[in-house]
Amino acid sequence: MTTILTATGIDARMLSELGKQTFLESHGHSASKKDITNYVKAKFAIAEFERELKQTKNHYHILYHNEMPIGYSKLVLNVSGKNIPNKTTTKLERFYVLQEYHHLKLGLELFNYCVTFSKNHQQSGMWLYTWLENQKAISFYNKAGFKIVGSYDFKISDTHYNPNHQMLLTY
Repeated sequence: MTTILTATGIDARMLSELGKQTFLESHGHSASKKDITNYVKAKFAIAEFERELKQTKNHYHILYHNEMPIGYSKLVLNVSGKNIPNKTTTKLERFYVLQEYHHLKLGLELFNYCVTFSKNHQQSGMWLYTWLENQKAISFYNKAGFKIVGSYDFKISDTHYNPNHQMLLTY
């Protein structure tokens, strides 16, 4: 059975663990071990999730399969930016599912939930960044209707950036 729940402050530790694992699975080889370790330590710390979960602009959702947390998303509403002129656009800031569950296609359920959430909040579309070497993610987003609208250098450390596509889905 699959369930999607809104994350709260009590989920910070679980999100930290899930976030570390899913990031390492998808990006762990994208930079030096030292750079990745430092990035994960800073960006996926429990305190960081506690801070973000208190901010009303952040909307975290957790994907459960058989009562196990296997993925999560982070949405930020009303975010414009370079190549995103409409201010009523949702940024899909994080979207991860544990690798061992990819074959079940449950990420699509979480994605559809995110789109519905965005539409229910009167958003005109959704945008994201995705690493150029993550062909599986790019293919997923292309099938969902996203178009490449720009590029972005995602900072892993002071000396390493990963090239990303900026992608947009318009409703």
